[in-house]
Amino acid sequence: MPLLNADKPQLWKQDIAASVDFFNRWFMEFAPAAYRETRIKATEEVLSALRLTDNLRSISPRDLQSHPAILPALRMSTSPPIARDRLVGLASCNKNLVLCMEEGKIPSRMPKKDLESQLASICAIIIRLLDPDIFPWLGSPKPPPKGERFRASTIVADRLCGAVADPIIRNAQERRQLEVIARFLEQRGYRHQSLSPSTDLHDIPPGTFTFHFNVAVGEKLRVNIPIDVLIQRLKPGPRRMPILIEAKSAGDFTNTNKRRKEEATKIHQLQAAYGKEMTLVLLLCGYFDCGYLGYEAAEGLDWVWEHRLEDLLRLGI
Repeated sequence: MPLLNADKPQLWKQDIAASVDFFNRWFMEFAPAAYRETRIKATEEVLSALRLTDNLRSISPRDLQSHPAILPALRMSTSPPIARDRLVGLASCNKNLVLCMEEGKIPSRMPKKDLESQLASICAIIIRLLDPDIFPWLGSPKPPPKGERFRASTIVADRLCGAVADPIIRNAQERRQLEVIARFLEQRGYRHQSLSPSTDLHDIPPGTFTFHFNVAVGEKLRVNIPIDVLIQRLKPGPRRMPILIEAKSAGDFTNTNKRRKEEATKIHQLQAAYGKEMTLVLLLCGYFDCGYLGYEAAEGLDWVWEHRLEDLLRLGI
């Protein structure tokens, strides 16, 4: 396959500058909206937690067992807010219990006695650390005014969103990148097609693409590698190998260099399973410096910049 950008270091700096500007324009226009939408949802979740616990006056193991998803809101209602790992340490509870509760469920195989004991410990820690400045009604038997409840909920919602601000932006950016690729392909006669998880890579219909497909690798130990975009050309090659695309965006240079080994590991695993003809291309938008690009190029990876998506046409699309 022809190289797109990995063999053109003379263009890297100007492409980096263009990519940073591209990301920053998107961030200023769309990221605040994505954050606001998540904040509205978080506020509703906090209000629900208040209703379920009699405005935090009654936080019991039964409440947590019946409604485990309220735990994040409760963690952010304390002074100071409690991170997951900190709660595990303070309550001397099982980390898996906390992680499951954050996903809205209770571990099914946990012994009942242990579950009750650990939920009681979690409740005790949260009750002890509840923030009286956010919830001034806790010292009074009267129900809190509606405006006071809503104000407290927005404060906790801001804490929840602050703890997950980067994932909010990252998820919004990924959705946008996939929409951009879909439009690019559909304008050229491709169609989106859902695939069965058992679909063989060589059996993908020509002129189709799909999102979030797991590619199996490994002989003795089978491992699924998640791929963001999988494209089968309108005119497939002799081996009918699709093009795989990994969508990457970043709002700073630091995190990209921390995670650059992930893509290198993927391409090595894929080529070990399917041969050197396997093509994995990175779709980059944002802060990717020369150190990141040089590392990926040395590992055999190539990329296309979102601000110049037409480079994909050189892959036979």
